[in-house]
Amino acid sequence: MTPMTEVEGRRIPLSNLDKVLYPATGTTKGEVLHYYAATAGGVILPHLRDRPVSFLRYPDGPGGQLFFTKNPPPGTPAWVATAPVPRSEDRSARQPVVGDLASLMWAANLVVEFHTPQWRTGAPGIADRLVLDLDPGAPATVVECCAVALWLRERLAADGLTAYGKTSGSKGLHLLVPLEPTPSEVASAYAKRLAQEAEAALPELALHRMKRALRPGKVFVDFSQNAASKTTATPYTLRARPEPTVSAPVTWDEIAGCREPGALVFRAGDVAGRLERYGDPLAPLNDPEQARPLPG
Repeated sequence: MTPMTEVEGRRIPLSNLDKVLYPATGTTKGEVLHYYAATAGGVILPHLRDRPVSFLRYPDGPGGQLFFTKNPPPGTPAWVATAPVPRSEDRSARQPVVGDLASLMWAANLVVEFHTPQWRTGAPGIADRLVLDLDPGAPATVVECCAVALWLRERLAADGLTAYGKTSGSKGLHLLVPLEPTPSEVASAYAKRLAQEAEAALPELALHRMKRALRPGKVFVDFSQNAASKTTATPYTLRARPEPTVSAPVTWDEIAGCREPGALVFRAGDVAGRLERYGDPLAPLNDPEQARPLPG
């Protein structure tokens, strides 16, 4: 019989709690659910709230089938909120919105990565943050990403913008900037200019083009996730990687001090201690008082 739990008055079935999802560490599905319930719930929810969520599902672990879904999965409870999301000029669809702990635990039971756009449900296509995804091409690593991040931080500051960092949970680094409401196409154009400037300033290190032949040893400054149709791994989401790595906020001191790739790898078990030490370094992203306009 499938065990049930009650969260905020909602009854949620929990399945296969002893199933090992991450063989490299022996991490079970029950431990994944505990991470979201006891460790990350209070900090991931502000980053999920009021944003349509896309799921990368990995029900059999990272080595099994992975599939991306935007629509509410079959069997989604009626109490899980959804919001209309434009898919093209002539049609729209609805996607889940994870705004409370009950919805978070329902989604976590599906075994998912959480991915969200740079805009909120009340204003589709109007960005309230900018993202730059720094993706290293081997043999470059997150160490090179950090060097590019430091340059971008100063460049953004010159335009009156404050950047915050997090690991991708994979190989790279994400920079996030709180914005006054801005059309996604305007944010995308600005992000592209920054990527081009980074390549001009750091020609041996940074790249603004995705072309694979150009990637080895350089950091691709991916500006494309600012498009209204694109999403980025939500802060604190677990990733479908060999180990239960987290897309974890990092401080600028950590970025500046990064000298080897493992220095910025954080797993589910690391997050509680980091929250106790730093709180949520990305909290300003959800504070309208911290938002600034893009330069004219």
